[in-house]
Amino acid sequence: MTANGPTPVADDVRERDPGALHVFYGGTFDPVHHGHLAVARGARDALDCPIRMMPAADPPHRAPPGASAGQRARMLALAIEGEPGLVLDERELHRAGPSYSVDTLRELRQALGESAPIALLVGADSLLGLPDWHDWTALTGLAHFVVADRPGNRLDQRLPPALAAHLAGRWTDDPAALRSAPAGRVLCLHQPLHPGSATEIRRRITAGAPWRDLVPGPVADYIVRHRLYGVHGSPTGAPL
Repeated sequence: MTANGPTPVADDVRERDPGALHVFYGGTFDPVHHGHLAVARGARDALDCPIRMMPAADPPHRAPPGASAGQRARMLALAIEGEPGLVLDERELHRAGPSYSVDTLRELRQALGESAPIALLVGADSLLGLPDWHDWTALTGLAHFVVADRPGNRLDQRLPPALAAHLAGRWTDDPAALRSAPAGRVLCLHQPLHPGSATEIRRRITAGAPWRDLVPGPVADYIVRHRLYGVHGSPTGAPL
């Protein structure tokens, strides 16, 4: 949030199309990798709407990131440059304190209005850990959830009891259901997920093992150029 109110990008979207579905993909992106992009592209194509990729400034549920918020946002911008329908949203970088999703969604709800359909895109593991999130039961009153999971999995059969009870009756297979209400539904996207994780990439970089193929080329160049994650090797490519 800026000093003068909600981040302008949300107001711009509201003015262009009041009934649009607004999908936000939050994460640490430390670093952004092909798996993140596969999820974002899959959601973009399935929901036929832009995906706003939203790096967290201070993730309260995990160890401090290996790169600064500014560096992670820059890598994300490099990764999605020229990619249709993927948009960088830096709103959490402009807010002091922990990046609680519930606070972000309340900010978005204030900016977009009570009737605007809003969805939070998460991975299956994130949904399974939802009871550990700050004020987690308030989230479904503020937004839908779009969950990326592997084909053949029955995510609703793997939920902790409290989460299963909270999400009962909210599941849908129809993307149109997300546009017919402002919040409260859960849509599971079954798509081939790209292997790899940010944790594994950081481990490989530190160990001097192969890692560049797991991230977009411009991101790999940025990591090497800025000596992130204890990188080995010489910088490549033109300086930023």
